[in-house]
Amino acid sequence: MNLRLSQDARPQAVTLLAATAISLVLWFIPFLWFLYYPFELFVTFIHEGGHALAAVLTGGSVEYMWVATDTQGLTVSRTSGGALSQMFVSSAGYLGAMVYGALLLVLIRKAVAARIVLLVSGLYIFAITMIFGFIKPLWSFNGLSGIPFTLVAGLVISAALILIAKFASAKVASFFMSFLAVQCVLNALFNLKDLLSLSSPFHSQLVHTDAVNMARITGIPAIFWAGFWIILALGILWFVMRLYVAGRDKTFQPDLPFEDVPSV
Repeated sequence: MNLRLSQDARPQAVTLLAATAISLVLWFIPFLWFLYYPFELFVTFIHEGGHALAAVLTGGSVEYMWVATDTQGLTVSRTSGGALSQMFVSSAGYLGAMVYGALLLVLIRKAVAARIVLLVSGLYIFAITMIFGFIKPLWSFNGLSGIPFTLVAGLVISAALILIAKFASAKVASFFMSFLAVQCVLNALFNLKDLLSLSSPFHSQLVHTDAVNMARITGIPAIFWAGFWIILALGILWFVMRLYVAGRDKTFQPDLPFEDVPSV
């Protein structure tokens, strides 16, 4: 397989490498955690939103969605289907975050305007916050204690994305879009690694996770599902990176973040 980086992908690859390097610095230097914190919350919203949307798509309903101060999340839903529907909902969290990050990478490579992507992402966070984090718990009168932080965090993140989309330069918006893609991909992989550890039969205590849900539904141990999701996530990333390094049609002129944008 030829994974040689095409000439027209190199400026975008530089952007992604820079975003990845900054992410790792923020991740592993303890006193910089507050800079990384909003992005972890963003990925939690994507993760929990994946569960919620999967429940709705399979004909079920969502009682409430929480995002907590420690960046953990919880989505309580009811499925109207059988085991397959429940498996789809349980799998839609970690894999949903990876798919979202992969989609951003594809849109970056296709040179879709970063402002549009950030605007849509902001509106998406706003929608799932209001519907699943505010209206649904009020309607079901369940999970009310999670409303305050979920609502504040969701509104702040969605407002920030919309403001960046509206007022930031094309280069800043493109870099920020790359940064969000990296967050989704890295968080999905690191969280799946943690899930694999938590799913080990030698772990000191049982922790309720998506993999435990899958084990309850199927009777197959949680560690299998954690490993299976890791393989799927890596497969998604491999496929997307294959698309990313490939050359584009020469007649297509991208709007690259590190190139001068021609005046209109």
